[in-house]
Amino acid sequence: MKIFKFGGASVKDAESIKNVASIIKNEGAKDTLVVISAMGKMTNAFEDVVDAYYNKEDSLPEKLNFIEEYHKNILSSLFDKSDEIYEKVNVLFGELGWFLARNTSKRYNYVYDQIICFGELLSTKIVSAYLEKIGQENVWFDARNHIKTDSNYRDAKVDWKLTQELITEKIDTSKINITQGFIAANDTENTTTLGREGSDYTAGIFAYCLDAESVTIWKDVDGVLNADPRAFKDTTLLEQISYEEAIEMAFYGASVIHPKTLQPLERKEIPLLVRSFVNPKETGTKVTKGTRLVPYIPCFIVKKNQILVSISALDFSFMVENNISFIFQKLHDYQLKVNLIQNSAISFSVCIDNKFNKFDAFYDELKTQFKIDVQKQVDLYTIRHFDDNAINLINQKGESLLTQVNKETSQIVVNPN
Repeated sequence: MKIFKFGGASVKDAESIKNVASIIKNEGAKDTLVVISAMGKMTNAFEDVVDAYYNKEDSLPEKLNFIEEYHKNILSSLFDKSDEIYEKVNVLFGELGWFLARNTSKRYNYVYDQIICFGELLSTKIVSAYLEKIGQENVWFDARNHIKTDSNYRDAKVDWKLTQELITEKIDTSKINITQGFIAANDTENTTTLGREGSDYTAGIFAYCLDAESVTIWKDVDGVLNADPRAFKDTTLLEQISYEEAIEMAFYGASVIHPKTLQPLERKEIPLLVRSFVNPKETGTKVTKGTRLVPYIPCFIVKKNQILVSISALDFSFMVENNISFIFQKLHDYQLKVNLIQNSAISFSVCIDNKFNKFDAFYDELKTQFKIDVQKQVDLYTIRHFDDNAINLINQKGESLLTQVNKETSQIVVNPN
């Protein structure tokens, strides 16, 4: 069985959905499981609903109306008014409205997951219905009935044993299956999510549990490039990457492949293909066991809007194990992801993501015990297989605040202002 994953950009409008349907018919007309994300920027739109629900209740109807009109405009371009899909979409919006009206929980992450999942449910219902309309039989199913997790909302951990049992038992591998990326459920049947951009991970989970032939991630780029074309003018297609290299690149923040996707694939040596839905005849990039990188050139990864924090003791004492251990515990407690670490005898520096907006609380707790210097809105550049020209290129992007180099990788924190 093959696994295909299509992201939001590939199903952003009616023409895009027609293109996805064409790819499925040409590339995976049978024995294929298709994982689909929310359409276009709908995950952001549903996040706006969550924000309005908590902070701007007067704007909630407007936010919901925007989402409903977006999807119904797509429906009007693909279907007749009498088609059953209209009723299925209305049912989903009814379920969303019911949750917003009846929910009593104050837990933000829980509420976030119960709302955000509707993006994937809507997109997969529409794509599945369109495939049926053009004569391509398929089975739509709810990923939440197959992928089971703990209750760590917004970043749930997969229960692999139960998930394996459910997927093996329930999925007919002889048919085209359509399901959602990103979403799962816990043991009380509440929706959980696998982390932002978790649809790639969903594809990896199904591939592992089904012993898939391959996983193909369909993107709006030709494959895995050596740099993000939004940040660099000249980029090169990487024709082949080893699992090890891809995991390293994902760990440092390469956006084409989700960090958690690769490890289950590597364990069963399932090839990962990254191909273009714009130019589906091109072969793209293959991630597999073997040669680390073809061609062997510097690869650039950038993380924007980071926070650089330098911490030292108030009494000028050394930053030793007990201090650093305490700081790491607090970074964990406040869900601050560390992307770079550098320490000296009297200071300890970290470059972090403030994904959950808890940095200010972290700062307030630590400032009574440590001297803390903070620089916000910095950029972290990571160069795999760096050379002097690559480092010079990054140094031209702003003031270099911190540099760290090892055998394979250079990391540079840059103030772009």
